[in-house]
Amino acid sequence: METIFSTDEFQASARFRRWREVCEDRLVPMAQQQLGSDPFHAHIEGGIVGSLAFTKFTLGNVKAATTPQTIRHENNKTDQLFFSLVLSGVVCSEQNGHSNRDVSGDICIRDTSSPWTIEHRGNSEVLAVAIPRTKLEGILGSSRRFTGLTAKGNLPTTRLATSFLRGLLSENSQLSHAAADKMSSIAIDLIAASLAERMALDTPKTLHSTVLVHRAKTYAMTNLADPDLEPSRVAAAVGISLRQLQSLFREHGQSVAAWIWQQRIERTAQWLTNPALLRLPLGEIARQCGFADQAHFSKRFRDHYGLTPSAYRDAAVDTLGKR
Repeated sequence: METIFSTDEFQASARFRRWREVCEDRLVPMAQQQLGSDPFHAHIEGGIVGSLAFTKFTLGNVKAATTPQTIRHENNKTDQLFFSLVLSGVVCSEQNGHSNRDVSGDICIRDTSSPWTIEHRGNSEVLAVAIPRTKLEGILGSSRRFTGLTAKGNLPTTRLATSFLRGLLSENSQLSHAAADKMSSIAIDLIAASLAERMALDTPKTLHSTVLVHRAKTYAMTNLADPDLEPSRVAAAVGISLRQLQSLFREHGQSVAAWIWQQRIERTAQWLTNPALLRLPLGEIARQCGFADQAHFSKRFRDHYGLTPSAYRDAAVDTLGKR
């Protein structure tokens, strides 16, 4: 792996500022703050193995979080998920309702398109791997099922996956391009297997329950534009009680109603940033995404993204204009 950044190259007063600039420009844009008053130290190494980009971070005493601004940042890699392996130290994080204290050997998946926080207290070393979102979601389903969930290093498949990744990095220079591509594909399969093992421990489900949730979400997404869509109607459509449907959704950390509103909000955000729809009136977007009126749409959108729909669209136009 090659050195990407080192604070040793800068004066103490400029180190943290330069670190934030590197993160924003070529890594993961986040709002960050230094913990404590000691001089900041950080080191970043990177390398490519087949289709996977590896990054090793060494740092300490930093708190970081995604915000509406960083999520919309033009450098935010929303088409990727980030596998994180703690090599040393302690890393505390929170995403999708999961609060974790990860130590050496533990793994987790981060999603920079939704809110999360992370703290490095003391010195820690972390190996991150950027994985195409479609690769993991094609195996495990929606990333909401597994982002923020830690697989402890003592699980058999986690040990196998992390051992393989370490070996892959050490042997990368000896591999042909074809072999590296094949090995990176195996690495993704092993990571998915370790996450599946962890998910099975936390929320075991029968195939029947999984199918019911999928059918419920498919029905809701098909009828999302209907402002009268209610959880009871979704439950009736899949042939179960509202209580049972709520229980299935709570296993994923959300109520049925909250999930529906989240889908509506996310759909409006997609429409607002779609170049082909920039001239579509906000009221029409609200109507076609299931909001009864524009005022309700504006309030929901502002509460979720921290901006009005028009300001969000203007920011998207500005970003498109700079490309």
